[in-house]
Amino acid sequence: MARRDVTVSRVLRADARLVWRALTERELLAEWLMPNDFVLEPGRPFTLRTDPAPGFDGVVRAEVLEVDPGRRMLWSWKGGPVDTVVEFRVEPLGDELTRVTVVQRGFRGLRAVVVSAVLQLGWWNLMRGPLPRCVARLAQAP
Repeated sequence: MARRDVTVSRVLRADARLVWRALTERELLAEWLMPNDFVLEPGRPFTLRTDPAPGFDGVVRAEVLEVDPGRRMLWSWKGGPVDTVVEFRVEPLGDELTRVTVVQRGFRGLRAVVVSAVLQLGWWNLMRGPLPRCVARLAQAP
């Protein structure tokens, strides 16, 4: 059976606390990822919504699995042929630099592995455009 994991990492010129906020506050997640009903609470199910596509109704059904505040968060992620776990890691590097890493694990089966390539490109694009813009906006806020 085909299996694959996706890892995307980016260093942002920002304080780690701002990056963590962008990953964990509902309105900020909606700004750079997808509209959602997220609450940072282990065991709490939530949904993310986007445009439907063939074989996908546009709803990601997720749950907060683990939280290490300010450092790491783990979600289940189910939508279309995808049933995976997503890990977000925040690592302060000093001098207002922060590495953020997204790892999506557990793509199994040919269809899910094919979808993983699309999701990898999606994560890559999000972490090079919408997420840094969101964090930069937070840094400018009073």
